[in-house]
Amino acid sequence: MDPFLNFKISMVAASRCFNILLRCKTTFIFNSSLVRGLGNRVSIPHYRPHNYFTCVHLFCPIVSKIVGNYNSLATQAARDDEGMADEFLNQILATYRNAPNSTAERNQIDLSFRIFKDLLVFHGPLTLTCYLNLARACADTNDCTALIRYVKQVSDLAFPNNMIVINRIIFAFGECRQIEKALLVFNQIKGFGCKPNVITYNTILDILGRAGRVDEMVLEFTSMKEAGFVPDFITYNTLLNNLRRVGRLDMCLVFFREMDDSGVEPDLLTYREMIEAFGRSGNTGEALRLFNDMKQRKIRPSIYIYRSLVDILKKAGKVDLAMSISQEMNSSTPDLFGSKDFKRKRR
Repeated sequence: MDPFLNFKISMVAASRCFNILLRCKTTFIFNSSLVRGLGNRVSIPHYRPHNYFTCVHLFCPIVSKIVGNYNSLATQAARDDEGMADEFLNQILATYRNAPNSTAERNQIDLSFRIFKDLLVFHGPLTLTCYLNLARACADTNDCTALIRYVKQVSDLAFPNNMIVINRIIFAFGECRQIEKALLVFNQIKGFGCKPNVITYNTILDILGRAGRVDEMVLEFTSMKEAGFVPDFITYNTLLNNLRRVGRLDMCLVFFREMDDSGVEPDLLTYREMIEAFGRSGNTGEALRLFNDMKQRKIRPSIYIYRSLVDILKKAGKVDLAMSISQEMNSSTPDLFGSKDFKRKRR
């Protein structure tokens, strides 16, 4: 078999192994007694990616068996390497499901970052799952100094694409509801020798907004502009969506107008957020004005906006107007954005 293909398959499996490792807080952690028991059989902390399976072998007999049969699986994996890796790790997970918890929790983060760094170097771009599992591995630590040190090491390894990696780490912390860690990494970006970009700010705005910390979100938006960054439509949609969720419709209008004055074109999502916000607050006049403004800009409405507007008008007692909008929706259905369009976009 092609050696390069063997390497690719092994790294796919290693990547899956990493994700399982971070989910299972078990005896896969290198505690002091375990290291003493291993003696010279493994070098800590200077292992290398090609020793992933050696490390796994030391802790999990079933993995040793799988690795021993690796060559017989390689041909099948060449046709379906994702399926092989999934089966590989399903067996690991089954083995560890009832394993005892490690008594060396502090070393879990160290090991997790080591494997993450090696995968980043030798496997190339990592999946979002890897970043999320790395964030989950940090859930129980309050050691900010160590965390920043690890992230700095990752940043150095990822150069010149380190800002992409840092943005994904921040996003992962946010997704795992570790808001303070996300903000910590964000505030240390310059110390990593990196420069934040619009994506970085958009990520932080969304993290703060979804946490209900909209005042901090607005302050960070101001800092973004003061730093010379030009907000894009994603920035404004993030602001509008999160302000709408907490009922700050006055600020929604302010930022919507600022968006327009700045020459940033609102899109379908912008109008959907604004129409629903004002409609559900009882301001059907503003909702209808926005709906007409959207059509004048030749932005094709979605079926969801029509349905939402019909529902809003019915609840406001404006049945005749609701029927008129409903008829317009039915006559325009072939030209409307709907579920099929969004599914196609996701693909």
